[in-house]
Amino acid sequence: MRTQIIKVDTNATDWDKQLDQAAEILRSGGLVAFPTETVYGLGANALDETAVEAIYRAKGRPSDNPLIVHIADTAAVKDLADNTPQTAQALMDTFWPGPLTLIMPRSSLVPDIVTAGLDTVAVRMPSHPIASALIKKAGVPVAAPSANSSGKPSPTLAKHVIEDLMGKVDVIIDGGNAEVGVESTVLDITVTPPVILRPGGVTLEQLQSVLGDVVGSPVPDTAEMPGTPKSPGMKYRHYSPKAMMLLVEGAPEQVAAEISKRAELYCREGTAVGILVTDETAALYEPSLYSCCKVLSLGSRKDPNTLASNLFRCLREFDEKGVEVIMAETTDVKGIGQAVMNRLIKAAGGNIIKL
Repeated sequence: MRTQIIKVDTNATDWDKQLDQAAEILRSGGLVAFPTETVYGLGANALDETAVEAIYRAKGRPSDNPLIVHIADTAAVKDLADNTPQTAQALMDTFWPGPLTLIMPRSSLVPDIVTAGLDTVAVRMPSHPIASALIKKAGVPVAAPSANSSGKPSPTLAKHVIEDLMGKVDVIIDGGNAEVGVESTVLDITVTPPVILRPGGVTLEQLQSVLGDVVGSPVPDTAEMPGTPKSPGMKYRHYSPKAMMLLVEGAPEQVAAEISKRAELYCREGTAVGILVTDETAALYEPSLYSCCKVLSLGSRKDPNTLASNLFRCLREFDEKGVEVIMAETTDVKGIGQAVMNRLIKAAGGNIIKL
């Protein structure tokens, strides 16, 4: 397949006209990768079973992993969901467009392949101007998982999509950096109280400010769970770099000492090592390690949004550098930090040393 790359600058005049061809491709059953505020998505017409099947093939995604349907207007919810829970409107009014996905009872209009046969559907309205304009122009709801090979770190730049999907999709829209950097929060509102199935760009605290009682996301279970999950990101190993990854939890000085000790041993063996730190802890690592290890900082712990924004980029940079082992500090789980830790645990396959 020949993949066309379209670079879009939303500061340019009439930039949205560049999306006309991509919108037509979506309408006619093709695959389009596009930026959202969370990560890049791989989109197809959600009402076209053949088009949705192509998403699974392009990504190598298991067919029992449901997709999120993206819309450009809240009016589309009535077509996709039946018996919408009362809580839905308050959540849509507060957080849409934005990084919140709602699990609702599905309508008969939604094909089984989108929901993996479940009686619920996941719906969200992205806030990124390119995503919003593309869906509007296409005139169809768009099923879109992250635009990466299944299991790899999610793409936050068009170059990540190109690495994984070039020759497998019709169009890749380059719209710059995905700002949030982790996927949307998935909230199941078919149960009382609502339950966060996947933490993301909308935090538990924000949801509680609107709904009151909300059940937070548990520590991810990296064991293979039976059956079909209600949400993406729950069942399979996700967000994983090529390297083996290990998390180290404890006081900063202890963590730095443990990682440094292990890194020195790996270096003696000739193993390429990556160390994932934060600005506040980088000075705790011996400068000598920088000569044999690739050390990257996610940013400052004082700005957890930066940690989220840089996470997948750093994991992919380690891949580019040929790192064989990654050791990472854990982070605070307040706010969006919960989403960051969720992705780190999944990326590491649950490998955590607690000091």
